[in-house]
Amino acid sequence: MTIRPLVILPDPVLRLGSEPVGPITAEIRTLVADMFETMYDAPGVGLAAIQIGVPKRVVTIDTSKEEGVRDARVFINPEIVWSSEEKRVYDEGCLSIPDYYAEVERPDRVRVKFRDLDGKEREIEADGLLSTCIQHEIDHLNGVLFIDHLSKLKRDRVIKKFTKAAKRDAA
Repeated sequence: MTIRPLVILPDPVLRLGSEPVGPITAEIRTLVADMFETMYDAPGVGLAAIQIGVPKRVVTIDTSKEEGVRDARVFINPEIVWSSEEKRVYDEGCLSIPDYYAEVERPDRVRVKFRDLDGKEREIEADGLLSTCIQHEIDHLNGVLFIDHLSKLKRDRVIKKFTKAAKRDAA
């Protein structure tokens, strides 16, 4: 397992759409292991493969809050097949947009269809933090960032701030 470098805004890689995963290969299993290692090291509760520069439809999530308890979940080719009309506002952050948080409104509950690491088709219904996290990570697979759910003014400010920081760091 390897901790991989995170792709940080304004890197255009974050805007790429991710490709579906075919058969579950050793390469995919290594990718998932590396994603968990990277996510836990960051630390974060979710990670999409594109956030480490791999444009594959793979997501890792662990929303457990208890110290020393892990609830590691893998979603391969996840797809939201239903979402509730009720909305929920959650203060979101992102490993690719470090130290920036904003309230985002999303459906409170979702049903998601995906494959697990054994290649089995699964479907779960999620609510609360897990629902928010699934939606946030699936957005990443489609080149969408949580700041895209904010007003244009707020989004432009964040992008400008991170663009300046990237130029400063490159100098």
